[in-house]
Amino acid sequence: MTGLTGAAVAEAPAAVSGLSHDQIRAVLPHRWPMLLLDRVIRVEPGVKGTAVKNVSGTELWFQGHFPGEAVLPGVVMIEAMAQLAGVVFALAGASEISYLAGVRSMRFRRPVVPGDQLSLTAERTAGGGGFAEYRVSARVDGQVAAEGNLTIADPASQRSTRKV
Repeated sequence: MTGLTGAAVAEAPAAVSGLSHDQIRAVLPHRWPMLLLDRVIRVEPGVKGTAVKNVSGTELWFQGHFPGEAVLPGVVMIEAMAQLAGVVFALAGASEISYLAGVRSMRFRRPVVPGDQLSLTAERTAGGGGFAEYRVSARVDGQVAAEGNLTIADPASQRSTRKV
């Protein structure tokens, strides 16, 4: 599979596996330094997905968070989980640019440091009318680092008859 845009999304199989970095770039508008997903393992469009974010000590936030004790900021973990939810949403027919519209019940359970690999999950729990809510989690070596609920909005849905 190469890029997933336009008609290719409409013809996407029930499940999509193994999206590379370049394929993720074809689905999301994010670019360096804000594209946080390294690989999407599997997506059931509109339903759920799993992805990986490798945490490197060269990421710009570690310059100041915190010198001498690098810890991945919680907002970066939220953004990575939101990007995975955005991929699940986009592959179901949402527009390329969707917005993070809400963060609810987010909990941080352990610090994430350079060298860790975040295993991300997003599963849709509700939605309609251009909005979708996802139960999300980020794990390191099977331990929950962060979990909560995110709401993703498709701003184009108000100008369209598409149902997401």
